[in-house]
Amino acid sequence: MATPTPPPLTPPPASGPGAANVRPTARADLDEAVARLRDRARAFAGLPARDKAALLRACMPRIADAAEAWVATGCKAKGIGGALAAEEWLAGPLPTLRLARLLAESLEAIAARGRPPLGTGARVRRDGRLELEVFPGGALDRVAFAGFRGSCLMAAGVDRGEAARRQAGFYRARAPEGGVSLVLGAGNVSSIPPMDVFSKLFVEGFVCLLKMNPVNAWLGPILERALGPLVDHGFLRVVHGGGEVGQYLVDHDGVDDVHLTGSDHTHDLIVWGPPGPERERRKAAGEPRLTRPISSELGNISPVMVVPYTYADDELAFMAANVATMVTNNASFNCNAAKLLITARAWPQRDAFLGLVARELAQTPARAAYYPGAFDRYARLTAGRDLLVPGGAADGELPWTIVRELDPGRADDPAFRVEPFCAILGDVPLGDPGAAGDPVEFLDRATRFCNDTLWGTLNAALLVPGALERDPVVGAGVERAIAELRYGTVAINHWPAVGYALGSLPWGGHPSATLRDIQSGLGWVHNAFMLEGVDKSIVRGPLVVRPRPVWFTGNPRAVAVARRMLQLELAPSWSGLARVIGAALW
Repeated sequence: MATPTPPPLTPPPASGPGAANVRPTARADLDEAVARLRDRARAFAGLPARDKAALLRACMPRIADAAEAWVATGCKAKGIGGALAAEEWLAGPLPTLRLARLLAESLEAIAARGRPPLGTGARVRRDGRLELEVFPGGALDRVAFAGFRGSCLMAAGVDRGEAARRQAGFYRARAPEGGVSLVLGAGNVSSIPPMDVFSKLFVEGFVCLLKMNPVNAWLGPILERALGPLVDHGFLRVVHGGGEVGQYLVDHDGVDDVHLTGSDHTHDLIVWGPPGPERERRKAAGEPRLTRPISSELGNISPVMVVPYTYADDELAFMAANVATMVTNNASFNCNAAKLLITARAWPQRDAFLGLVARELAQTPARAAYYPGAFDRYARLTAGRDLLVPGGAADGELPWTIVRELDPGRADDPAFRVEPFCAILGDVPLGDPGAAGDPVEFLDRATRFCNDTLWGTLNAALLVPGALERDPVVGAGVERAIAELRYGTVAINHWPAVGYALGSLPWGGHPSATLRDIQSGLGWVHNAFMLEGVDKSIVRGPLVVRPRPVWFTGNPRAVAVARRMLQLELAPSWSGLARVIGAALW
């Protein structure tokens, strides 16, 4: 029997604080910005790699100097403070600064040796495919992120020689023309716009026109200061406005390339036009209205799969806190927020684990639902469902909500086709309740369900104990699942957002998407080693980490740790790492 839908909740005002005091850029100023960027495009394209690295190095202290205001303004816009301020550090200036450093190092390597290193190591898997290690990048990372690894699984047929030949493609061109890339910035996570800009500038060779999203328009002036060297040299301009400004720029004759972080609906509007017969005709004929290249990152219904096993109590508790963090971070307005918890129905600890997740959610205060449309999506996706609502919510907030017992056989269920982008976690039990919870059978079934039923190709997480990974049969099943899951990032035991923040791993939807069926988008960002021919990024970490990871929601030491991590990225040193560790422990 479905429990009643919660009483109507009161959304925040339509015009939130993120857009305060920032006016849309006038059309004449948009034209002037495009024209000036075009004037600088060829000069930037031909700029020596060492000079590009110097530009990034010049931005780094400015990013660090802007960090306090960046975080404080973001917290005000989202109505958070205290320990939750760590989210704005970890998803704002810190990954932005880290990517700037990593790309500068790759550009310096290009200047010295013609290309970046081919990661930090390589192995040929049992299936014959090449996997390139890209994290940790050095001794400091190995200590700071002990037990964590990041790698790139290359596409079938890409061996080490081919990977090296294809690496850093822009820098192999003899006389690159460059061009203007329009970056349509995301409104939810403040590091996305600058990191997308870095990727377009320094990996692909475009100058950039960044249009801020109205939801976080507050960020535009901060980025203009933090990235001042790029603005001052005419390689970056920041403009403001809503959909009408974005459409004008997408159609502008001076724009050569488009990158979007947003929704698949916005993507299809840009590429195929408004819904209706003409859009369908264009799709059928393969005639997009947008004739210039577009790359994109468009969200996901992100699954977390728990491999059945007899877990210790402390393991279950840590896993529950881990999943709750994947749900609650940034009020669940993340393209990589956990949206489906997939377990074996026959797993004896299933109910206990769901109870622990609910307890973690109950202990996490509800958050302002600041992103437009959240209340409508919540109402549509919870109506008539069996709901577990562990806590309450005030006006302008949404309660953390578990939608129980979703039927995996109902492929048309909106829970599997519509990204909630709000405070919802779905519960999906797989298998016969009378069957043994065989881990290999579960892995195979979960992989098929994610690939064949769920919308999205961005990221997936798999929780599995080390004992099973070391088992020859189950370990082979884990590796098979990693290879077969059609996601741009697959994370073992941790939130795939770790891969986003590290910078060295490519981030984006799985390359199996197409313009007609865009899923989570096409193309990669970040990708500090400038790899091509990537199938997916892989993040691996231990099931339990002590002390509590800095990104876990409510970690009381996280703000102090994040501040010191920022200084460590600005000036890497053993003494700086010691200060980070000290902040984490005491």
